[in-house]
Amino acid sequence: MSATTTSTPGSTRRLTAKGEATRARIVDAASSLVFAHGVTRTGVEDIQREAGVSASQLYHYFGDKQTLMRAVIAHQTEAVLAAQRPELDSLDTFEALLRWRDRLVTLQRSRHCVGGCPIGSIAAEVADEDPQARADLVAGFEQWEAPLRSGLATMRDRGLLRPDTDTDRLALALLAALQGGLLLTQTRRTTVPLEAALDSMIELIRAYAA
Repeated sequence: MSATTTSTPGSTRRLTAKGEATRARIVDAASSLVFAHGVTRTGVEDIQREAGVSASQLYHYFGDKQTLMRAVIAHQTEAVLAAQRPELDSLDTFEALLRWRDRLVTLQRSRHCVGGCPIGSIAAEVADEDPQARADLVAGFEQWEAPLRSGLATMRDRGLLRPDTDTDRLALALLAALQGGLLLTQTRRTTVPLEAALDSMIELIRAYAA
C-alpha cells in the first residue's frame, strides 16, 4: 500500500491511504460537532463516537484536542471558501459582487440561519486562549480576504473604481461587515442583517465608482 504525506499543524507525517482516510474522517467528525456545538462543548469522546475510532487512533493522528482543533480550523477554512466559489474568485465587477452576495445569503437560508460563520464561531471561543489557534484563524481570514482585495484591486485597475480607492481597506471592511452580518443572522434567525451588511458595503464600494 502506498504512503502519502499529510500535514498536521506543527508536524508532517507519512500516512497510508487507509491512515489518510481515518485522519480525514476524524477531522470531518470534529468539524461537524464543533460547528453544531462549539469547541468547548465538543469532547474527545464525542469525536471518537462520531468518527467511529478508538482513543488510541485519535491520539495517533492528533496528540491532543488542541492539535485536532487546529486541523478543524484548516478544514473549515477550506470548506467556507469552497462554498463561495466560483463567485469568490472573480469579484471584479459590481455584478460579480452582487452574485457573491446572493450566494452567501442563499447559503445561510439553506442552513436556516443556524451556525453562523464556521471560522468566526471558533474564533470567538479560542482566539484569546490559544495563540497557535489564533494564528491559524488569522491565516484563515487572510485567505478569505485575499480574493476580496484582488477583485477590488482589479476593478480599480480596469477603471471601474477611482485610482485613489483604498481597495485593501474596503476589502477588510467588507469582510468585517460580513462577519457581523453572519453573527446577527445566526442570532435573529433571519438573513436580513446579512443582506443589510453586504448591501451597505456594496453601496459604499459603488461610491468609489470612476
